[in-house]
Amino acid sequence: QVHVAESGGGWVQPGGSLALSCVPSESGLGILAGEWHRQAPGDERELVARIDDRDRRYYGDAVKGRFTISRDNVKGAVYLHMNDLKPDDTAVYSCMLRIADGISHFDYWGLGTQVTVSS
Repeated sequence: QVHVAESGGGWVQPGGSLALSCVPSESGLGILAGEWHRQAPGDERELVARIDDRDRRYYGDAVKGRFTISRDNVKGAVYLHMNDLKPDDTAVYSCMLRIADGISHFDYWGLGTQVTVSS
């Protein structure tokens, strides 16, 4: 069973930056894609950013130009660099790794890390 751990959340003032990390419990996995999602209290979970095994990236409209997703193919880790943070970015950020399993795949989720943006 692969476990996924997020880190890097915390409190930051508006305009500040944070960097989130998502690391699987095993190395050498075939990471097909990595995604960052977020969910604020009372809101539905939304996809923030995605990167696949060809380094193609997707960003939600609310974070375009401010967030950058990247990956480390050796570690199997996925990162989210967040700049110019706004109070609306406050949420629990969760990572999902899509890992190859033969001709199929499994999606593994972390427990999430809290990001709070306030003055």
